[in-house]
Amino acid sequence: MNEPREWPVRPLDARSLRGLAHPLRMRLLTALRHGGPATASQLAAKLGESSGATSYHLRQLAAHGFVEDAPEHGKGRERWWRAAHGGVSFDETLLKDPDPEVRGAADLFLHEIANQRTQELATWLATRNDWSEAWRRASDMSDWTLRLTPALALDLVEKMHELVESYRALAPEDGTADTEQVRVHTHVFPTHTD
Repeated sequence: MNEPREWPVRPLDARSLRGLAHPLRMRLLTALRHGGPATASQLAAKLGESSGATSYHLRQLAAHGFVEDAPEHGKGRERWWRAAHGGVSFDETLLKDPDPEVRGAADLFLHEIANQRTQELATWLATRNDWSEAWRRASDMSDWTLRLTPALALDLVEKMHELVESYRALAPEDGTADTEQVRVHTHVFPTHTD
């Protein structure tokens, strides 16, 4: 479980993006954000990677300020890691950066986010029968097609974000029965009709 603290959102810049835009690093950071502090060995087992690879990439994430030591969890020589931020914000201008390496990292970052969300949804579908009927009824896979201007689409995004954020204040206290971590994905993008 994540520690009960307010986590800031970190804006990505060209340097930090290059430090994060790697599939394993992004998976490690996601695992720490969703599952709480862990060791490189625990993360390796969870993600099907070698502990050498997870150790190396955790150190790279630490060098760029995405993860930090969690010494309150360590015993002996074990090094525990935790996420340093609750999330990142992506600046669209990174896709137009004059440096092709930054543009490539931005593209990789966005595609990896899409891959992770697809994997989360696939995992839910594969394990949904392991959940209670109440949780199965409370899940949702909806989609809508609307005709909007860019201004209306942006308004929709902002209102969805406000609504989701408003539920943080309603979160039950630790130990409340039948409380689980819930993932909410939103996607708003234009499509051609032809």
